[in-house]
Amino acid sequence: MYLTSEKKAEFFEKFGKGATDTGSAEGQIAMFSYRIAHLTEHLKKNRKDFSTQRALVSLVGKRRSLLDYLAKKDIERYRQIIKELGLRR
Repeated sequence: MYLTSEKKAEFFEKFGKGATDTGSAEGQIAMFSYRIAHLTEHLKKNRKDFSTQRALVSLVGKRRSLLDYLAKKDIERYRQIIKELGLRR
């Protein structure tokens, strides 16, 4: 599998409050971004894989809603995660 538990712990350690803090918005946004990048590469090779395309759209929506929540709750944390991940609105 492309996403191991060590990789997840690394994401939450880097972007969240700790390796076991899996509920932080920053950690989840980073995890979704990693998965979105992986699925995008998969879809470049397999253009007719519509189930993966649907999963990708779902993940983008989840990440967008978390980003909206974070922007509404704490704008500084939002700006920091956007800058670290290289996302743009």
